[in-house]
Amino acid sequence: MSQVIPFGLSIMVLGAAQAATTALPGAGLPAWVPRPHGIGWALVAPGSILGVVIGIAQFPQLADGLTWLALVAVPPLAAAGAGWAARGARPAAGLVAIPLFAAACIAPRSVAGHVCATALDVLSCVTLGRLLAGVTPAWALKLGIVVAAMVDTALIAGQQLQGPNAVLNAAIPAPHLPQLQLVAFGSAQMGYGDLFVAGLLGAVLAAEGRDPRPSALLVLAFAWLFDLLFLVADELPATVPVAAALVVVEVRRAARTRSRAA
Repeated sequence: MSQVIPFGLSIMVLGAAQAATTALPGAGLPAWVPRPHGIGWALVAPGSILGVVIGIAQFPQLADGLTWLALVAVPPLAAAGAGWAARGARPAAGLVAIPLFAAACIAPRSVAGHVCATALDVLSCVTLGRLLAGVTPAWALKLGIVVAAMVDTALIAGQQLQGPNAVLNAAIPAPHLPQLQLVAFGSAQMGYGDLFVAGLLGAVLAAEGRDPRPSALLVLAFAWLFDLLFLVADELPATVPVAAALVVVEVRRAARTRSRAA
């Protein structure tokens, strides 16, 4: 069924998923959550990309462990996203993760299964982004997003990402179970990390008291423009539109600050 939807439309939907992940995060941590502030957490985004690529290249069986990890971790993280981490979340809304996961398991290779699995991934990244933004300085996370895009681009340009990525995308936890370690819709696929950096961007802006929704529109615009390169390329670093939106937002903020100072 995934082949029924053209690739162009499929990849546009995934760009919209990135934009939604940017728009959704709220700010703040529950009182009981420890607050171990440190810039080391900013290495999670670029480190996860590099670590997964190197790890799978050396130990292909790691892909099986990652797909099981995603299957176990993503649904509760998604419940936390709907029940707490997203803007306007309510505890009862966290229960939405149950039917989403059930639907993703019933027909994991169908369009409906892809939609439900993508919703789980989006909500889980909202949770991760809000948690990291609560324990990491904003400037460090922003730098981490840019570095992640640079690492992603360098790996693809150097033909280092394609092989491990294919192994990870082919891994399934078991027949008839969803692949939550990736984001798929129709005939297009995106890495979980591509949503993760979008969640980081939205969360760090929310932590600064800024509305992430205008930045989400920038992510959407850059993603759709960037996707035009699929006319001449088979694989692209989907972290780049998120980093580009961040750069534009920060440049505009600096310009407004200088204008007010003047």
